[in-house]
Amino acid sequence: MSRQIQITFDAHDPQALSTFWRDALGYIHPGPPGVDLPAGADPLAAWDDFLAKIGVPQERRNSRSAVEDPDGDGPRLFFQQVPEDKVAKNRVHLDIRAAPGLQGEERMAALEAECDRLVALGATRVRRDEPAPLSPGHIVMTDPEGNEFCLD
Repeated sequence: MSRQIQITFDAHDPQALSTFWRDALGYIHPGPPGVDLPAGADPLAAWDDFLAKIGVPQERRNSRSAVEDPDGDGPRLFFQQVPEDKVAKNRVHLDIRAAPGLQGEERMAALEAECDRLVALGATRVRRDEPAPLSPGHIVMTDPEGNEFCLD
């Protein structure tokens, strides 16, 4: 039997980092428990209202955030606030499949276009690894808090 997974990120700013990954992956911020959000409502504003109503102090309202695949297929991403900085290369990283089925220059052009989009959202480009006999080529990037990921 397979299991569902949640991927957890330590973050200084959970809301900002979750917003980056929401936009990078086409995910959504879920609404608060028991709150039926009308179409077009801002789930982050709904969370702020919810947390205020249950007495969470303002300074604690950005201690957690999450994003989910709107289709329910991909893993949930959870972001928790931590005080310490990231000090080393992350041991697990996400690969964003931005060019499925493409090869060679067509593949690399699709990865470059996605790289440009993600840089505009706050990511940083680290390097481009060209196609080679055992690799179709990829682009290494970091998210706004320095977590490494690849466009694959």
